Amino acid sequence: MSETNNVYVAYQGNSYLFGGNAPYVEEMYENYLADPTSVPDTWRAYFDALQNVPAADGSDSRDVPHMPVINAFAERAKAGVTQVVIATGADSEMGRKRVSTQQLIAAYRNVGQRWADLDPLKRTERPHIPELDPAFYGFTDADLETVFNISNTFFGKESMSLRELLNALRETYCGTLGVEFMHTSDQAEKRWWQQKLESIRSKASFTAEKKKHILDRLTAAEGLERYLHTKYVGQKRFSLEGGESFIAAMDELIQQAGAKGVQEIVIGMAHRGRLNVLVNALGKMPADLFAEFDHTAPEELPAGDVKYHQGFSSDVSTPGGPVHLSLAFNPSHLEIVNPVVEGSVRARMDRRNDPTGSQVLPVLVHGDAAFGGQGVNQETLALAQTRGYTTGGTVHIIINNQIGFTTSDPRDMRSSAFCTDIVKMVEAPVLHVNGDDPEAVVLATQLALEYRMEFRQDVVVDITCFRKLGHNEQDTPSLTQPLMYKKIAAHPGTRKLYADKLAVQGLGETLGDEMAKAYRAALDAGKHTVDPVLTNFKSKYAVDWSPYLGKKWTDAGDTAIPLTEWKRLAEKITTIPATVTPHQLVKKVYDDRAAMGRGDVNVDWGMGEHMAFASLVASGYPVRLSGEDCGRGTFTHRHAVIHDQKREKFDEGTYIPLQNVAENQAPFVVIDSILSEEAVLAYEYGYASNDPNTLVIWEAQFGDFANGAQVVIDQFIASGEVKWGRVNGITLMLPHGYEGQGPEHSSARLERFMQLAADTNMQIVQPTTASQIFHVLRRQMVRNLRKPLVIMTPKSLLRNKDATSPLSEFTKGSFQTVIPEQNAEVVKKADKVKRVIACSGKVYYDLVKQREAKGADDVAIIRVEQLYPFPHKAFGAELKRFPNATDIVWCQDEPQNQGAWFFVQHYIHENMLDGQKLGYAGRAASASPAVGYAHLHQDQQKALIEAAFSKLKGFILTK
Repeated sequence: MSETNNVYVAYQGNSYLFGGNAPYVEEMYENYLADPTSVPDTWRAYFDALQNVPAADGSDSRDVPHMPVINAFAERAKAGVTQVVIATGADSEMGRKRVSTQQLIAAYRNVGQRWADLDPLKRTERPHIPELDPAFYGFTDADLETVFNISNTFFGKESMSLRELLNALRETYCGTLGVEFMHTSDQAEKRWWQQKLESIRSKASFTAEKKKHILDRLTAAEGLERYLHTKYVGQKRFSLEGGESFIAAMDELIQQAGAKGVQEIVIGMAHRGRLNVLVNALGKMPADLFAEFDHTAPEELPAGDVKYHQGFSSDVSTPGGPVHLSLAFNPSHLEIVNPVVEGSVRARMDRRNDPTGSQVLPVLVHGDAAFGGQGVNQETLALAQTRGYTTGGTVHIIINNQIGFTTSDPRDMRSSAFCTDIVKMVEAPVLHVNGDDPEAVVLATQLALEYRMEFRQDVVVDITCFRKLGHNEQDTPSLTQPLMYKKIAAHPGTRKLYADKLAVQGLGETLGDEMAKAYRAALDAGKHTVDPVLTNFKSKYAVDWSPYLGKKWTDAGDTAIPLTEWKRLAEKITTIPATVTPHQLVKKVYDDRAAMGRGDVNVDWGMGEHMAFASLVASGYPVRLSGEDCGRGTFTHRHAVIHDQKREKFDEGTYIPLQNVAENQAPFVVIDSILSEEAVLAYEYGYASNDPNTLVIWEAQFGDFANGAQVVIDQFIASGEVKWGRVNGITLMLPHGYEGQGPEHSSARLERFMQLAADTNMQIVQPTTASQIFHVLRRQMVRNLRKPLVIMTPKSLLRNKDATSPLSEFTKGSFQTVIPEQNAEVVKKADKVKRVIACSGKVYYDLVKQREAKGADDVAIIRVEQLYPFPHKAFGAELKRFPNATDIVWCQDEPQNQGAWFFVQHYIHENMLDGQKLGYAGRAASASPAVGYAHLHQDQQKALIEAAFSKLKGFILTK
């Protein structure tokens, strides 16, 4: 023994106290700081001794650093001391046992869920976890009746026998509901969970009516699946059979959320159980679903999509009033819908001025394998608490089939104990629950929602169930999972088990059968199975998309602004308050912009962009700009956020001029996002899908970073309208241009967007002047057309004086889809022109210099600023200005198999005059977007510019 501050400390071996028990020590210390009487006397004496160390600030604060406590025990462990008993005098043995009871409690709170009864199939024995065995701490059967103080628990008693305590812990943490929450660093949250679970021992206490309602929802879930299985044999529907408790969870979530003041719920989920949710949670008419199976549903869209990808919305009645439900459209890329839902929720929150998410709730439904396996989940979780993306906490529900895809071997599904372990990165609690205990599922849902509304954090309900049929209804899972499917074949079904349970409780022996018959009758009649669905309710926050439907892209809109308004806005956005000290380089940028605003010098790209934003927010159009480097701009051209060089606090000292344009202006939001492309772009797409009045922009740090978001581009941006009828006005800014910087930062893969372009589904532009970026950004909002806008933005042109524009081009005119020949002498001698070079992007400026060097005034150069929809009328008119031209050349920086060449050649050919020939000038086809050697880049650039003026070679297309 050794004496420390009059507290005797004895050491023994083999204890849970050290090594993995640092959380226990820290939790005990947290409890002590919150309430010294909540810990055993021996621990309180020890911690009191620590308080003799003066606080760093000289105050009487009890909250000394935690690490000295943890480190003290760690040092003892290194020295071979593996157990601590704190006691006084002869009471050391009892003191040891008291400490051991606290260790036992901590163990169950920390790892009890690993021993919980979660598997409905009971395929394996529950694992042996030594820390949950009293013998691990030296207890014997003789100790079971010994009474210990347990004042730091919520079991309703100050003391319990070891036997009572053990039973209480097992009931609370190892029953059909096992909860992980001790990984959170917030002591208030941990205490909240302990109180909620231990006070009821994780057992629901429902009325008879509530139990009947749960059975009704299980009956509906099972009834729909069996109905479809017999009526539409072999057709894919991704059955929910085996996971019927999920419908009871969704029903409870909707009703309780409404009771707590939620007015909108946005749901994202993949295929499993989707049709069941549509009918039994959102209230889709069964007759409408059957029409889709029968192929008699009206075909209203150019492409359409399969029924288990379809979205839906409805309004249902809840104890708190009407709740609007939205199920997001989803492609087959599993979890990719999740950030789309989050963006949609944020737009709804902003529209309601609901910064905490009190009125709007995101709900994401996952499969077990996809949740842990799809990287977009990590990206989406990383957004959860960031300022520009938080949605006040998401309720995640996992339909855990324990199998993933049909052929998965459970040993190869993941590297973690649970599929939910990924959420520990945001310290989200997880409620693991046995799907065969629907009351526990409903309880878990209640607790999860209550936690979300209290703490505004993500939370997960992991429903462990099974999948009765294969991955789809054409699959035979027993081919690869014979043992599992023998168990499943013998399982009577969750509904039957629960109906039998209620019958034993005296709630009616025929109740289950009666409900099944009633539900079948409702399906036969094609009636609603959710009561009540509000068919005539319309929220004042609903968005009217009708003004944007059926419009033509050729409407340019009035994008010029009056000179007086230009100067007023320019002064506003170039005035920096005296209280802000900008960096000298930033000050010069703003001084130069002030001169541009007065008309003293031409306007550069950054000023043109800023004036577009300023004029929009002044007119009532919000602007939301996000990306990895948006505030400053990757190429330091933007400086939308001015950082005070004399600021003293991290969270102070920034000034955003665009937020100070007018007294009642619309919001301007600029967000430096996390280092993510896929989730952030999907989030912004979701935002734009619910707010046509906001200019929503995602800017890639480099254009090729869009590669990381290709699923979003393919499945949502390019095809969302033709598949689902979802109109969207998102704008992508993708820096693009060959500057000798190597393969990774040259190309935004223009060819990919051109390949996806059809059905006037998007706008693809490559502006080359400051006035063009001004007009195209304004055009995106002021005309009543909402189509995705893809802008290939420049890099070197941001500071190229040739790309600047006079003030007059902003106060007059509009976006030019084609910029005609600008050389007055060439235009004057149009009948002498023998060659027309068509191009897009910065290569135009290289061509102009080459023409001047050669004195080739018989060559006209046309810029195609909008590549899709191709401006046939404008381009054809320019070709007709040069009727004697025999050669038409398309010139581009990109390799021949990339860029716009393979797509525009057909458009150009359509507008050529008889006898004209079309050729190509550019880099040769290449597997890489660009070379990595600077000298080789220069050689290639020189050669392609020269080729534009040389005799046509290679592939030549003749009219």
